[in-house]
Amino acid sequence: MAYGSVPDQQVPVCPRHPERPSYVRCQRCGQPTCGECQRPAAVGVQCVACVQQAAKSAPQVRTALGGKARGEKPVVTYAIIGLCAVVFGAQYVVPGLTERLLFAGVYTSPQIAGLFPDIGLEPWRMVTSTFLHSQGFIMHIAFNMYALFIIGRVLEPALGRLRFAAVYLISGFGGSVAVLLLDYPMQGVVGASGAVFGLFGALLVITRARGGNFMPILILIGINLVIGFIPGFNVSWQAHLGGVLTGAALAAVMVYAPRMVEQNQVHDAGSARQRHARRSAAQAVGTLVVVAVLVALTMWGASTVPARLLS
Repeated sequence: MAYGSVPDQQVPVCPRHPERPSYVRCQRCGQPTCGECQRPAAVGVQCVACVQQAAKSAPQVRTALGGKARGEKPVVTYAIIGLCAVVFGAQYVVPGLTERLLFAGVYTSPQIAGLFPDIGLEPWRMVTSTFLHSQGFIMHIAFNMYALFIIGRVLEPALGRLRFAAVYLISGFGGSVAVLLLDYPMQGVVGASGAVFGLFGALLVITRARGGNFMPILILIGINLVIGFIPGFNVSWQAHLGGVLTGAALAAVMVYAPRMVEQNQVHDAGSARQRHARRSAAQAVGTLVVVAVLVALTMWGASTVPARLLS
């Protein structure tokens, strides 16, 4: 005896692949998901869309200083090494490149630029000179890049890429400021050692703040500073001193400024994103203060150049 036909049931299909029937559903949204779109979950599976959405909303892992913990290679370190190598090669093939980019105190003085147009007012040399190296002593670039390679692999992951790049560049600027203030205004300087010393200064402060053994770093800095005073080495101790002090100041800002801000907040107040935003803001403000001090010192030092040339 026939009692009629069974009505057709709609076959569930994967939204991303409508031609594929799927009887397995995502544990998060309940949509059918085919084998290609299934992603293992703690219970059952999830679809690709839900996994991607969860990844966007998940808190991003950060280092202790607020940088993004990518777990990748120190690309900023490698990029700086590559750039210095390219510029060093260009110094041999581009006539006058070194002379156009090196730094001396006279290039910061408007008075000197007015009297001697050939010298000009070119304060950007305070940064460009940090990417040049001595052509007469190839170990100059070799030592600097080796030191950068060693310390960059440690410090860049701790700071994050942006903070690491900021410490490097601003420390190089700080080294040039010290050259302006402490060296003869006509003395030209080149080299990344001021910026590299800034990284050592930053590592010293960070290691000290974390309760680590900072004495080896302090001894290394001290030895290299002393070498700058030994006749015949032709090393700019002024750039080293300015770089290490600037790097230490920047690291102190990145370590202690967020702590000062958090002391005024309720413990664990706000989400991880809000705490990171407060920390980043405190670090940015502190960094700008350091830069402002360096700019002020540059302006003051530039005003003394004419008198120092005549003394």
